Amino acid sequence: RMEEEQKIYNEQGVEAYVKYQLDHENEPFLPGAAFPFVKALEAVNTQLRELYPDSEELFDIVLMTNNHAQVGVRLINSINHYDLFIERFCMTGGNSPICYLKAYHTNLYLSSDAEKVSGAIEEGIAAATIFSPSKDLEVSENQLRVAFDGDAVLFSDESEQIVKAHGLDKFFEHEKAHENKPLAQGPLKGFLEALGKLQKKFYSKGLRMECPIRTYLVTARSAASSGARALKTLRSWGLETDEALFLAGAPKGPLLKKIRPHIFFDDQMFHVEGAKELGTVAAHVPYGIAQKHTRPPQEKQTPNSK
Repeated sequence: RMEEEQKIYNEQGVEAYVKYQLDHENEPFLPGAAFPFVKALEAVNTQLRELYPDSEELFDIVLMTNNHAQVGVRLINSINHYDLFIERFCMTGGNSPICYLKAYHTNLYLSSDAEKVSGAIEEGIAAATIFSPSKDLEVSENQLRVAFDGDAVLFSDESEQIVKAHGLDKFFEHEKAHENKPLAQGPLKGFLEALGKLQKKFYSKGLRMECPIRTYLVTARSAASSGARALKTLRSWGLETDEALFLAGAPKGPLLKKIRPHIFFDDQMFHVEGAKELGTVAAHVPYGIAQKHTRPPQEKQTPNSK
């Protein structure tokens, strides 16, 4: 069905595409790559409402699309079909939704359109291009699991610049010498901060071990030679991840298959590809020096894919 819609949009244009959507508005859209992630957010919200009935500190999900308002009925029908709790839509009628992100106080913008994600990053919004995995991997329905790469995702790309310019040996020397100097923040530091804020609401109820949000640092850094600076940086921010995996250059895909996160963020397409080949929903963060060497594959997208 998605291929059919893509073909109509590419070959017949916007009007034919909108007519197709109107003709099929009682047929729900198929779930996309972010569907399990959104379901997990809603599961956390359910538990937060039980613990804090009067609190409005919840995950706030906004459906943003450059689709036309006429397609809204099909989107609403799809939301209801899957029992999702998404009340806010932003349908921009062909224009980019990026200009609305700050007005929504966006902590994270996900899209399958790499160009729009890059635009969001340039505006200072945490954003990533999300990819469907090559195979289905069952994920938790009760606990949200989010995995982050370190450099150029949670942290700046300062260290990656040194690797590119001077090699690994100089990188190890630099990290050792600057172990107690926190790294600058990367584009997704604010999203980890938002997750941590909600985690603490469960901790304050004595539910640290039963917390429905779990975070992971999954980095190619070596624990012995460059891991301390990453952990000390998080500590200096008043943040932490529940688990830290230092892989010393080993592939990330097999470890992610064990973790089974709802989403994994990395700035290098090599790691994104390796993750999704083994069933992990992976998202590319187009930030830092690595983007000068690799770019994510880009196809023409239908409005429905935003």
